[in-house]
Amino acid sequence: MGIFKKLKWFFKKEKKRYILGITFLALTSFANLVPPRVLGLMADQLDKGHISWMEYGMLILAVLAAAIVLYILRYFWRKQIWGGAAELERQMRSKLFKHFMKMDRTFYQKHRTGDLMAHATNDVSAIQNVAGDGVLTLVDSLMMGLSTMIAMIIFVDVRLTVVALLPLPFLAWGAQKLGNRLHDAFNDSQAAFSRLNNKTQESVSGIKVLKTFGQGKEDTAAFDRMINETIKINRRVFIWDSLFDPLGTIIIGLTYTITIIYGGLLVTNHVLSIGQLVSFIAYIGNMVWPMFAIGYLFNILERGSASYDRVQKLLDEKPLITDEHADDSITAKDIDGDLKYDIKSFAYPDEKDIPVLQNINFTLLKGQTLGLVGRVGSGKTTIIQLLLREFDDYDGVITLNGHDIREIPLNVLLRQISYVPQNNYLFSTSIQRNISFAEAGAEQDQVIEAAKKSDLHSDILQMPRSYQTLVGENGVSLSGGQKQRMAIARALLKHSQILIMDDALSAVDAKTETAILKSLKKERQGKTTLIAAHRLTSVMNADLILVLKDGKIVERGNHEQLLAADGWYAEMWRRQELEVGEKDE
Repeated sequence: MGIFKKLKWFFKKEKKRYILGITFLALTSFANLVPPRVLGLMADQLDKGHISWMEYGMLILAVLAAAIVLYILRYFWRKQIWGGAAELERQMRSKLFKHFMKMDRTFYQKHRTGDLMAHATNDVSAIQNVAGDGVLTLVDSLMMGLSTMIAMIIFVDVRLTVVALLPLPFLAWGAQKLGNRLHDAFNDSQAAFSRLNNKTQESVSGIKVLKTFGQGKEDTAAFDRMINETIKINRRVFIWDSLFDPLGTIIIGLTYTITIIYGGLLVTNHVLSIGQLVSFIAYIGNMVWPMFAIGYLFNILERGSASYDRVQKLLDEKPLITDEHADDSITAKDIDGDLKYDIKSFAYPDEKDIPVLQNINFTLLKGQTLGLVGRVGSGKTTIIQLLLREFDDYDGVITLNGHDIREIPLNVLLRQISYVPQNNYLFSTSIQRNISFAEAGAEQDQVIEAAKKSDLHSDILQMPRSYQTLVGENGVSLSGGQKQRMAIARALLKHSQILIMDDALSAVDAKTETAILKSLKKERQGKTTLIAAHRLTSVMNADLILVLKDGKIVERGNHEQLLAADGWYAEMWRRQELEVGEKDE
């Protein structure tokens, strides 16, 4: 019953709904007592051999009236209790989704997508069942069981009632033991479902890679092994679950046996009438559901409890990046200025002994462009991640117009940054909606202008439905270069103070790159731009270029200064120029 305690916050909020539902459910249980009593009276009258058609008709009408009342009462309790279950599901899903939106990078490194989806679907459904089937089963079984026992005592015989219900304590004891086993088994089952869900999501998302490398059979075999493992784990749930019904059947069988033997003796000794015994047997029929309900109830509650624990464990996790130290008085205008980095050291949270940035110091004036270059793993993306506040735990400070970015509210800071990452994500909707993602109210001509600036407009016009063409999941129908240019168009439409391009031109050819950079230079006048790239032509016009190696700045200056220094930058420039020349030939 611990799950009801865990959901106390919800039942307290929805108490009016559940009080009404339980009231109608209780009335339903009392109305269920009418048919057995009527059957007993009818049997007594028939046994005595004198019952008029009028009396017979009245008894039939009483049964029909009880059926109509039961129909109406069931409608109202279902409306209240099932409505409450649907409301709990809505609140839990909403709470989880808001939590996902609030959590930061480390959370998504720790939890896989398929696992999070399983929590938001399968686990929430199990919790919802507690507020629906769980409440119904608990209240209905208690009400029907108690009211039936009272009717047995009042209308039949207290001795027969006590003797017939002697097996019930064994049912309660057995249900508790099986329930504990079921909780552990279902917890393992849900975890296995999460793993299977994640495997499915990864395989479908990576279907191109699987086919390209010819790994379809191997991945299918791995999936089959995971299914077999999941079935094996679920078999434990089915085993413990399947033991509930036989337990109830045995107890009910014992109750009928006792009733027939002992009740028959009481009728023989003229202590009970034949009609009373018929009523008692009918009342036992009413007790069948409460007895079976005990197993069903434990099943629902243990499943719901295990799922609630899994969901709550997620909800208890706190984001590392918060507005705890933010100054709410800071506005967008307050941070429109110079960008300054003064980072002594930074290491990732899970590898705190290994610094990935050291002594990163530079100032970028408002309206200037910064170029970040260096080998893979040199720290380019990490510098960008700190500005985006994906990590806050570093030794040093980053300021915008003199304000520490950790003191700027996240919604203020991030609204002033447009970001084009290395791996662009597109939504499975139209091209227009993808470009206008950050500016939902953008007009058609604004979207077209942004596409022109990213040299994508002509490509879009050649597509089947132009700007209304659906791109598929994550832009599956587009080339790598088209994805990058669409992401750039999305960023340019936002007109942010700061534009960050993290190797965002790697999939386009030199001619397209030149066209985009020319548009950027015109578009970004008076606005700050950061460009991280492997191809040096992407940063050659930057006001300041930083060459990074092992998380440190080893060279700095503009294009001409770095060529004159004849270091790594100059060497890479000559190599790339040579490669371009060879391609032209």
